[in-house]
Amino acid sequence: MTRTARGFTLVEVLVALMVVALGLTALMISVSGAARTSGYLRDKSVAQWIALNRIEEVRLKLNQFAQNTDTGELDFANRHWHYDTRYFDTSVSTMRRIVVRVWAGNADTKGNPVAEAIGFLGTALSAAGSSNLVSWTADSQPLAAQTGTNAAGTATTGAATTGTTTTTTGQSGTTPFAPTN
Repeated sequence: MTRTARGFTLVEVLVALMVVALGLTALMISVSGAARTSGYLRDKSVAQWIALNRIEEVRLKLNQFAQNTDTGELDFANRHWHYDTRYFDTSVSTMRRIVVRVWAGNADTKGNPVAEAIGFLGTALSAAGSSNLVSWTADSQPLAAQTGTNAAGTATTGAATTGTTTTTTGQSGTTPFAPTN
């Protein structure tokens, strides 16, 4: 009597199960890596928001800043965070550089910060809106040096630098000018 029935041997079944197990292991590693990366990016985004908020608090002087450093803790996005704000002098005497570093956890947490933000605090170097007095094209003169004619046909010269304009009367009509400081 001859046997014609064919099937899988025990070795073939074990090899197939080993291949499936390796494939599922690789899949689980990639899924857990994606979840870990997603959590890290969430924490990094939240920490960056905290750092930027801290810079704005300092700029608005909601919290008076210390001489060189200031730390604090807060609860944000269902987690506890702590920050370290440091102030540095710059080459411009009226400006200071602000560096804020943020860590997840309480102040005892060591390691690298999750996020860091840098900003500047100081007084204005020129009047607000004065950048409009400069023509930003390479081949032209500053707007204050350009002359033209307004809609009424009156000769005009540049824009005001301080926001106040006075007029004088001459032979060519009324010409606005900005007082120099």
